[in-house]
Amino acid sequence: MSGPVNAGLPLWREAALVAAKDLRIETRARVTSGQVLPFALVVVLLFAFALDPDRGLLGRVAPGLFWVTVLLAALLAVGRSVAVEQAAGVRDQALLAGLDGTGVFLGKVAAVTVELAVLEVVLGATMVVLYDVQVTGGAVLAAAALPATAGIAATGTLYAGLASGTRMRDTLLPLLVLPVTSPVLLGATRAFEDALDGAAGDAWGWVALLWVFALFAVAAGMLAFGALWEDGGA
Repeated sequence: MSGPVNAGLPLWREAALVAAKDLRIETRARVTSGQVLPFALVVVLLFAFALDPDRGLLGRVAPGLFWVTVLLAALLAVGRSVAVEQAAGVRDQALLAGLDGTGVFLGKVAAVTVELAVLEVVLGATMVVLYDVQVTGGAVLAAAALPATAGIAATGTLYAGLASGTRMRDTLLPLLVLPVTSPVLLGATRAFEDALDGAAGDAWGWVALLWVFALFAVAAGMLAFGALWEDGGA
């Protein structure tokens, strides 16, 4: 869509403006650091207490638990990301400014990806200490984490926009996102397992799967989120 203020603004520039706005809001509100991160750390600590003293088992389940925790934390992050647009007429102002729904989607995905990446670093460091994980295959871990995080952020943002117009949005969002992101959970977990086991060569097939999913999720969101944005569903 076009508008009187931002007509002709490149899509990447619109996305950058939205991402910067969301990250500024997050910096001031500190929801990720004050709510999402503590939630993730509590999950990790609970499993550490539940599975201890078998530290060998802790190390084996670390990759799967890591990505389950990231996925659950992402539900909180994307829910807030879309809810921000509902507050104080932010969405209406953005529409009047001529922001395109595709640019809004990409900006929100970028912001959520950054927030999750910060969470993953802290979460990973915590698990290394608590679960006695020996980090190997750093390049594979990074190559798998990027598309996995982006795929979760894109899928979550799209479905958060879909659920935002319903009364059951808080309970509907997990029901929509969790089944769809199961390939990410599987692929990222297996890639991390292979990398940590010293079999980095076996992980690249899973990394490729994660990139395919991420590209598909972003493309689907770019096509669908615009309609939700203009119709008031997001």
